[in-house]
Parts: sequence; C-alpha cells; structure tokens
Amino acid sequence: MNSRTRWLLPTGIQEVLPNDAVILENQRRKLIDLFRSWGYRLVIPPFIEFVDSLLLKDSDDLNIQTFKFTDQISGRTLGVRADMTPQVARIDAHMLKEEGATRLCYCGTVLLTQAESAGGTRSPLQIGAELYGDASIESDAEIIRMMLTAITETGIDNPLLDLGHAGIFDILCDEVDLAGEAKQDLFSILQRKSAPDMQAFLDIMDCADNHKSAIAAMNQLHGDAQILQQAKSVLAPAGTRMVTAINKLEALAEKLGKRLSNNQIHFDLAEVRGYHYQNDLVFAAYNRTSGAELARGGRYDNIGEAFGRARPATGFSADLKQLLKLSQLDSDTQPAIFAPLSDDPALDQIITELRNSGETIIAGLSSSDTAKSSACKRQLEQDGDTWAIKEA
Repeated sequence: MNSRTRWLLPTGIQEVLPNDAVILENQRRKLIDLFRSWGYRLVIPPFIEFVDSLLLKDSDDLNIQTFKFTDQISGRTLGVRADMTPQVARIDAHMLKEEGATRLCYCGTVLLTQAESAGGTRSPLQIGAELYGDASIESDAEIIRMMLTAITETGIDNPLLDLGHAGIFDILCDEVDLAGEAKQDLFSILQRKSAPDMQAFLDIMDCADNHKSAIAAMNQLHGDAQILQQAKSVLAPAGTRMVTAINKLEALAEKLGKRLSNNQIHFDLAEVRGYHYQNDLVFAAYNRTSGAELARGGRYDNIGEAFGRARPATGFSADLKQLLKLSQLDSDTQPAIFAPLSDDPALDQIITELRNSGETIIAGLSSSDTAKSSACKRQLEQDGDTWAIKEA
C-alpha cells in the first residue's frame, strides 16, 4: 500500500465525522434514556468473546457473519460479535440470574464479514432491547411499541410494522416432511416470492395435493389483517400447531391495534428475518418512503439454554447509523463561540460559566487566532470591564 491509498478503509467500514458524530451521540443518549424510562437497564457486553458464546445452535448465518481468530493467551477461538443478542442472553442467564421479567438494553458496534445489502455497512451501530422471563403476548406488544417509539424519536414518522411467525414455515415443513437442502430451497423461494420458482419446486415435490396448495399459498399470504383468516383456511392441513401460531399473530395484532392505526400493520406469513435463533413471532419496521428496514426483532424463547438457563425472550435491534441516515436530523448544538487569548480573570470566569451552561467555547491559542480562523460565527469581545457575546 502506497502513501496515496493507505488512508482507505476496508469495503463496508465507515468512520463518522464530527457533525454526524454529534447527532449520532445525541440520539444514542436519547434512545438509551427512552429505554430506561420503560424500565430497561443498560448493559455493555465485550466486543470479542470466545466463539462458543457468540454462536448459538442452528445459527449458521450468524456463524458466516462472524470474524474469528485465535486467542494468543488461551489458544481458543475468539469471535468479534456480529450480533449483540446472544451476548445479552448470556448476561441474563449466567450473570444476572434474576427471577421474573428482566429488561435490558444495549448499544455498540458489531462487525460483519459481509454487508447485509449491496453497498451496506459491515460495522453497524446496533442498538436494541431484550425482555426475558415472560412468555405472554404483553411482552411482545411492549417490545414492539417501544421499538416504534424509538424510531419516531429519531425523526421517522409513521413506520410500517410487518408481523410474521417463524414457526409457521417450520410447522409446514414438518407436516410435509421437508428438511435439509429442500427446506432451504423453499425458504429462499419464499424470501424472493418467486412464482415460477415455486411452481418448479412443487412440480418435483412428492406430497399430497392439499399440502402442495398450502405451500403454494405461502407466497401470497401477505397483506392486511384479512390475510390471517385466509391463512387459517389454506394452512389448516398443517394441523392444530399451525392454527395456534396464526391465532397468536391475531392476538398480537388485536392488542397492538388498540394503539396503532390499521394501515400501520402489515402481515407476511412467509417472512423470517434476522438470525435463525428466532422461533416464534417475528416483526420488522420499514420506512414507508424508501421501503428500507428500520428495525427487526422477534421472540427467541430458550436462547439462554446454551448458557445453562432457558427463559422466554423477546427483543428488537436496529442500526442507529442507518436510522439517522434515513431521518436526516440536523445537529441541535449552538455554533461555537470564540474567546481571544487573554489573561483577564473575568474572561476565564465567563468562559467557565458559558461551558457549564452547555455552550462550546474555542479559546484562542495565540494572538493571531481569530473567530474566522477558528470557524466561529460568534465571539467574546471586551466591553469595558466585562465580556459580551457578539456576532463575529
């Protein structure tokens, strides 16, 4: 690498410059305070851990996204976190060991081996919240309501909420005895919602016609609340577990509908987002204008089993950098004030008072420093025995 290129950053890795950094930090504080007002306590997990703790059972996609290297002290494999949810689950199960509902929140950088979308970041600033120890629908509703409130706090109004159930796909595959590569192929087809690929897949499937009809219907089971009644009808061949899953979605939608407008909730029974440790209700929020994902979450009961304590769990996360990119917020800080180089105690006093009040004061370091050279639009000027703020 020569001197002309050594400043380049790896693909998908970005730095945050002063103006954006101020906005980012202000919003981080605001959201952590929001979570605290709902009873969620802040935890700060480590950036690296033994890979055994970071990777959960059946989380091949998380494994692929995790950078790994050898610890020079223990000789064991370490991983750089690609998702903070397993870390917070470990803290709940192994470190806190509380009874009843435990509410935790977090914010920190994660590192991905590959960006999740073309031109996306590999170093999101992940912020989120998790609720452990309660399996009721009230827990899911609380997490979703707080997620939508957090999005609104960043300046994005009226996000679209998308609800689904990770178990619906698994239940259907169990019913038709679909596993391994064939199950993964169907999963990919449903994510693409490709009708030709679905038909080609069904043509080579060996199962009853009513099961084929149920699988084919999954591609169309997205829309408003009426979709749930249609789903009960076409997915009935999959048995009572399927009906129970759809009823749970219906109950959640009814509870949320008391606080959200009808056009704010969308259903997609074939969508499974995030990492594969989610095993029940799943949800995401989208920007209505751009269609970009704002946050995602879901229920992942018994995630703590890997750490010796299985508990109900639900939560959400978002990339704070992505949220602020979409919100187009401006910094709410006042322009800095320039203070000329001086030994006057009165100037020192007023500088201290202004800084304590929240103002930014840039003190001159030499007699040649000026408000202009310091990029300040205001300055302190001596007016008799006192100092006053004047336009520069």
